[in-house]
Amino acid sequence: MDWAAHLDTVIVCVVLGAITGWFVPRVVARLPEPVPFAEEETDGEAHDDAGGETRAEPEEPKPLYADLAAAPHMATWTAGWSALVAGLIGARIGWDWPLLYLVPLVPIGVALAWVDLRTRLLPKLIVGPTYLLTAVLLLVCALAQGDADALIRAGIGWLVAGFVYWFLWRFTPGMGYGDVRLSGILGMALAYLGWAEFAVGTYAGFVIGVVGWIPLRVLRITSDRTFPFGPFMLVGAVVGVLWGADIGGYLADRQG
Repeated sequence: MDWAAHLDTVIVCVVLGAITGWFVPRVVARLPEPVPFAEEETDGEAHDDAGGETRAEPEEPKPLYADLAAAPHMATWTAGWSALVAGLIGARIGWDWPLLYLVPLVPIGVALAWVDLRTRLLPKLIVGPTYLLTAVLLLVCALAQGDADALIRAGIGWLVAGFVYWFLWRFTPGMGYGDVRLSGILGMALAYLGWAEFAVGTYAGFVIGVVGWIPLRVLRITSDRTFPFGPFMLVGAVVGVLWGADIGGYLADRQG
């Protein structure tokens, strides 16, 4: 990342990230509260509640979205994290078309990470529209850059990431279907940049998730059966954007 060469980009991205991140609690507050299940499903599969979140089995009551949004200084925290991540992406990408879809994904990712960490839910009312937004902005980027290959690559990334996470959800206890939905968005966003970004970002999510599970268990934020994997998927995606090309190039040189 070249901060000096892309200082103007960084400043714009930081400002946009801070402004959009400030409104994250308001978006969360407007979500319909999840409806708890009364009993465990007999087939063991996850199901959607009225708000679109996926639950695998009955659990203790979740914090209300309204309570999450009303937490002290939460707008400051979400604005700060959004500004930081957007600034890092601006330093990496520079004035280039991928910023068109990457910067809007930052506050959305902050919202999803925060909600999932506290509730172990990824609201479909956020994830669903984000699919459409990402697809449209990727199409605009591809047309502006004249890069049909990148658009095709994004589509393949969506399919591959979605299948991997669907397989894990189908055969791994504790994996929620919300993670499957989120994987498609991240797969598109990363693969558009390149296969190295896609591979590193996807793999980093798993590595960071395994490492992050330990403090979550120690602090009793999660249990053996439930795990908020969304935040680690999102952090892994950021790693892929920032360092995926460098790591991929390094590994290619080692192979050569």
